[in-house]
Amino acid sequence: MLLTLFLSLVFCVSITILLISAVAFVQDPRFFSSAPKEAQEALLPRDKELFYGAKTIGWSLLIMSLLMILGCGVISIWDGLRSGFTFWQFFLRFYLIFAIYKVYDMICFDYFLLMKFKFFQFYYPELEPVYSGRKYGYNIKSQLIKLFIAFPAACALAAWICTLF
Repeated sequence: MLLTLFLSLVFCVSITILLISAVAFVQDPRFFSSAPKEAQEALLPRDKELFYGAKTIGWSLLIMSLLMILGCGVISIWDGLRSGFTFWQFFLRFYLIFAIYKVYDMICFDYFLLMKFKFFQFYYPELEPVYSGRKYGYNIKSQLIKLFIAFPAACALAAWICTLF
């Protein structure tokens, strides 16, 4: 259980690094696929780097965070196989990691970074009118669908695959 909580922490840190590197350094609109449609349409292309080497730093951080996420998956599966986990133990481990991440996402990213500190609007001022009238929880339906339907289904599939070995 302690390893699962640690992997959840590493997963959340990795996603945070991924988000910061994509938004602040790389600044590629392709990374905004999860943003609302009106935000995607309002984005202006960024041809110029924020500063010399920003994209290099961003892509390096992005790759590092993806490797950390992959490492979380490998370690969680390897430890489960080594410990002889059952389907439900694998499912619980995977679901806890994703559920902790989703709660972190809703609190940290949606509330603090987007609504309170306006992190995205700082780097993309054209998004200010899109998010100015929104209240926290504007996308709660899609967040809850992920938390209670999509993630459990994915975790069940992953747990089933892991128990085949």
